Amino acid sequence: MKAMLCKEFGPPESLVLSEIESEPVGAQQVKIGDYACGVNFPDLLIIKGEYQFKPPLPFAPGGEVSGVVLEVGSDVKDFAPGDRVLGMTGWNGYAEEVVIDSFRCMKIPSSMDYPTAAGLSMTYGTSYHALVQRGQLRKGETLLVHGAAGGVGTAAVEIGKLLGAKVIASGGDDAKLERVRAAYDVDGVVNYRTESLKDRVKALSGGSGADVIYDAVGGDIFEQSLRCINWEGRLLVIGFASGTIPAAKANLILLKGCSVVGVFWGAFSARDPETNRKNFDQLFAWHSEGKLRPLISHTFPLERAADALNAVKNREVVGKAILTTGR
Repeated sequence: MKAMLCKEFGPPESLVLSEIESEPVGAQQVKIGDYACGVNFPDLLIIKGEYQFKPPLPFAPGGEVSGVVLEVGSDVKDFAPGDRVLGMTGWNGYAEEVVIDSFRCMKIPSSMDYPTAAGLSMTYGTSYHALVQRGQLRKGETLLVHGAAGGVGTAAVEIGKLLGAKVIASGGDDAKLERVRAAYDVDGVVNYRTESLKDRVKALSGGSGADVIYDAVGGDIFEQSLRCINWEGRLLVIGFASGTIPAAKANLILLKGCSVVGVFWGAFSARDPETNRKNFDQLFAWHSEGKLRPLISHTFPLERAADALNAVKNREVVGKAILTTGR
């Protein structure tokens, strides 16, 4: 089978299209014939050796796939060959096949195509967990989403609207923000490169500030968030797409009576798979009802994985970029 391998840590161009042997299936594992694979910002980090996990070389990046079960292990009872599934792989997704533990798979509804399923787990899994379990977002509250045109950002915007929040989308590109506004009917947008984030959010929230802030950007945006958060607000730390890890000013946290809350969906899904599965049951239900419409702006064949990663790196993607294997 073919796979895009990282044989040495480096940029997207260092990935090599390779022919490798199909892996054997363990007793509690499944083998998936990949139709599609999601492309995410952590993929850029993992091939540079800068992610939380460093797989042994060589490996393929790619933390989420969708496809058809080809084979199941002797102890697997919940899946059978032919099942349509998504798989939360962590890495090794940029390939025509992948073998993973069965608990990392979920059957997908008949309403969902493979590209949508491939782009769902990491972004929507993260955003649902962030807003529901960590942020405890309530109907009628104001949600501010930074990096709203990115993968996790568009997911947070859409889920926030479905949960009944007033949603403000922030970013640094007017055209991309307008696309998010049109797709999800957001209640307001703010370009933090050309406007005062504090003043604009205060104006859009009736002077109170945001109740929940979803921050996948980090850097200076983090401190600005502490200046436009409501009393007892929740600032969710998702990631650091800016490349700068911020330091929280404790005096601002004290004065706002707010909480700074870490969100690590990967660890949560491993520690509490039952709640994670219930989260996805709701996401699948929304999709089957026609309420969930994930944005996919770029699709590439497997051999163009470097182009897909560079599109993410250069902030060209609105929503998700997807790799397809041609199955």
